[in-house]
Amino acid sequence: MSAAGPPAAGRAVAEYRIEDLAHASGATVRTIRAYQDRGLLPTPERRGRVNVYGDTHLARLRQIADLLDRGYTLASIKELLEAWDTGRGLGGVLGLVAEVHGPWTDERADRITRADLEARFGGHSDDAAIAEAVELGILERIPGRDDEFVVPSPQELSVAAELYAAGVPLTAISGHLRELREQVEQIASRFLEFTTEHVFVRYLGHRPPSDADAAEAASMVRRLRPLAQQTVDAELARAMRVFATRHLEHHLAAEEPYPPQPTGGTRRPVDLAADTVRAVERLVGRENAGRFISAAAERELQTRTLDALAASRQIAREVE
Repeated sequence: MSAAGPPAAGRAVAEYRIEDLAHASGATVRTIRAYQDRGLLPTPERRGRVNVYGDTHLARLRQIADLLDRGYTLASIKELLEAWDTGRGLGGVLGLVAEVHGPWTDERADRITRADLEARFGGHSDDAAIAEAVELGILERIPGRDDEFVVPSPQELSVAAELYAAGVPLTAISGHLRELREQVEQIASRFLEFTTEHVFVRYLGHRPPSDADAAEAASMVRRLRPLAQQTVDAELARAMRVFATRHLEHHLAAEEPYPPQPTGGTRRPVDLAADTVRAVERLVGRENAGRFISAAAERELQTRTLDALAASRQIAREVE
């Protein structure tokens, strides 16, 4: 690299041969030439048999790399850069891109050592399980470190650890996550289609949008970002309440009918909270509520009697 020409604003104008430009930008010589052929880079200055590039080319290569990292195709990048070259700023568009690529949760990534990871999952090494966790994105490898991982979502890892501790096999957990992820991705896709159709279409009607429209769309993303999670949280809570009640009702009313209430003996009324009675009625039906409460009381009495007998037997042994 060499500096030539008079200084501009107290600074020499940088000049690069293509090899120097590749080194400074991180792109390959082949990539730079491909970008030139596609019209993504300004034409370099020709000096004899050598092409000379400047800071403008370096800045452009860095812009292209940044947009590629954000998921843009070369075709869409070309449209954006042409808009820039014709006087339409990229500031608003890049602000919108940054907003969309920003964090969609308050959760922060963490790190975990392999020893701590193994301790949380049974205390034994399982290379296959770790490889699957990396494939699913639950863990991310750190270059040059085999004994430590990045955890993008500590909450997700904690859920997996709790399920494993409760007796769920790792293969079942990973299979459930794959199925759940597919369903959640469908929800996310539908939410984006819905908001684009009814909200963002008025901002993104032009390609690329104007700075003002892009800035307003970015503001709207900030407002709508938490709505997807809030809606899913509320609907999941509602569904869990409904289905958990049905599951419990199914298992409580399974094979053994509630025993009939005894006809003999001394009866004494017992006051129960109205909320408790209503909850029992929702579980087993109003016609079964009395027998259910009676059976539950009998079982509790039997359990306490057995506990008392066992305790007295233990005391007797200690005395002997």
